[in-house]
Amino acid sequence: CHVVVANKSYLRIMSLFTAASTSKVTMFRYGIQKLTIGNPKTTMITSHRFLFSGANGEKIWNVYLSGEIHSDWREVIAKGVETQNLPVKITSPNTSHEDSDDCGAIILGMEEERPNWDKIGANMNAVRTQTLLKDADVVVVRFGEKYRQWNAAFDAGYAAALGKPIITLHPPAISHMLKEVNASANVVCEHPEQVVDTLAYCIHGKLPAIPKDGDNFVPIADRLGKGNPNP
Repeated sequence: CHVVVANKSYLRIMSLFTAASTSKVTMFRYGIQKLTIGNPKTTMITSHRFLFSGANGEKIWNVYLSGEIHSDWREVIAKGVETQNLPVKITSPNTSHEDSDDCGAIILGMEEERPNWDKIGANMNAVRTQTLLKDADVVVVRFGEKYRQWNAAFDAGYAAALGKPIITLHPPAISHMLKEVNASANVVCEHPEQVVDTLAYCIHGKLPAIPKDGDNFVPIADRLGKGNPNP
C-alpha cells in the first residue's frame, strides 16, 4: 500500500491494515508527504512535522505567555484553560526576577561591570525564550501599567518576525503607547479572561455565554446590515 498526500492540512486515518499487523493513527498535522506500508514488519512515515494529543485526536496548542511578571495573570489564564478543558500547554519565560537577573553570574561567575553581568544573564535567558517562542502556536504578550516591559515588546516583535499569531493583553490606559505592537497583533485583550475566551473560540469554536457589551450587544446583521444581501 502506497499513499501520497500533497497540500493537505491534515489527514485522518482511522486504521491501516497489513497482512500481519494493524496500525492505528488518529491524526497527523501539517501535511503528510508520504506514507508507505511495505514489509508487514515495517512502517515508514515521512512528514514535515507531527503533533499528537490524546485519544480524541485534538491538537495540543502551545501557548507562550510573555511579559509582565508582577501580577497573577498567568495563573488566571492557566485556571481558565483548565476550567474550559482546553487542549493547551502553557509555557513562559523564567518569571523569577532575581533568578533571571543573576542566572549567568551564578552559573558562569560574577562580572565586574553591570553591562557584562546583564549580558551573560540575558544570553542565558534567551536560550529558553527563543526556543519556546519558536515552538509556540500562539504568543500572548502582557503589558502592565507599572513597569516598562521592553523585553515583552521585543518578544512581540520576535513573534511577529516568526509569523506567530499574537494576542496582546493590557489595560486600555496604555493602548496609545502600544499602538504599533497592537497593529501587529491578531487580538487585543484587556483582561486575562478574554485571552481564555479567545483560545476557546479559536480551538473549539466556543463563544462566551455573555458578550462583553452584555444586553447592549446586537449582531452585525441587525446593527449594520447583511454583508451580502444575496447569500
